[in-house]
Amino acid sequence: MTEANRWGAAPSSMGSAPRVRGDHPLRVHIVVFDGVEELDVFGPLQVFGATAAMGLPVEFRLVTGGRPGPVRARFGTRIDVPHSWDPSQADVIAVPGGGFRLKDGPGIWAEIEDGRLPRLLREAAAHERLTLYGLCTGVVLLHEAGVIGNRPCTTHIGARSYLRDRGADVRDARVVDDGALVSAGGVSAGIDGALRLVERAFGSGTAARTERYLEFERRGTVVVTSG
Repeated sequence: MTEANRWGAAPSSMGSAPRVRGDHPLRVHIVVFDGVEELDVFGPLQVFGATAAMGLPVEFRLVTGGRPGPVRARFGTRIDVPHSWDPSQADVIAVPGGGFRLKDGPGIWAEIEDGRLPRLLREAAAHERLTLYGLCTGVVLLHEAGVIGNRPCTTHIGARSYLRDRGADVRDARVVDDGALVSAGGVSAGIDGALRLVERAFGSGTAARTERYLEFERRGTVVVTSG
């Protein structure tokens, strides 16, 4: 069953009970690597940070598949990543994109060639109660890691044909929620996807308050799949 809607007319399922376990906060890890798209990291980070600042139980951290330390993002921003990989301490792992058109530079292709991060993502996908959140061309990274398969997803508009040519079920949507796999379109759509995760965890009212705080307006289509 597939249900598509505009953000302004959310179905009843989007206002369902929070999905946060009672024994800990919602724990979000955002993966960072050389060549990562800045807004892919800081857009979701701002969403989860704002939600936490409103008093909701959210913990978030930047992590790397290698050793903690400095990472240089696509446009030169230096990001000091203090945490290493530990999916056992996460409820959501956000996988940003970057460098899709730069086959010989830093970004997703370098990570795919290196092999470490795809292997870690593939192993993490087997963890119970863990949601993988791919945004922008981070969805390509998840696909190359063998995580996507034939599950419905979306990605940056410039990468959709690449994934379709490789058998992925790519939807023309801003966000696709397939339960343990959530994906968002390009760059700024990562904010929409993060708000969707806030909505799943804490309800539509909290997501709306975060949206107002950010002075952001969700748009486009979210596709929710089940069964």
